[in-house]
Amino acid sequence: MGEECPIGEVARRTGLKVPTIRYYEQIGLLPRLPRSEGNRRCYRDSDVRRLVFVRHARELGFEVEAIRTLLTLQDQPENSCGQIDALVGEHLEAVDSKIQRLVALRGELQHILACCKGGRVAECRVIESISNCEAPKHAPQN
Repeated sequence: MGEECPIGEVARRTGLKVPTIRYYEQIGLLPRLPRSEGNRRCYRDSDVRRLVFVRHARELGFEVEAIRTLLTLQDQPENSCGQIDALVGEHLEAVDSKIQRLVALRGELQHILACCKGGRVAECRVIESISNCEAPKHAPQN
């Protein structure tokens, strides 16, 4: 890729859709881009690398604010990576917690399904199990 390229080429190289690229610019994950004489955005190699970083961070499940923090820290290469380690550690804890909840959910669904003997909906143990769940003890969600 040369010095500058159009957004369609950037989309192809990053695997992102054009509206997503524009959104990332709008929310400040990309710096303000220079414009051509025709008022088109001029993307540089560094912009493409940054967008690939953002895409991969999103694939890893990081929220936009965490990515913003990672980008800010990435732009300070002389600093310690302690903050980055802490941020990734927090994210890992959240992922582990989600996995535990999913494993519990899987077990409950397997149990419900194992209770079903087939037959008619009127006697369906799956419907009965789902219907008989107690309401959570915390505040209701809308």
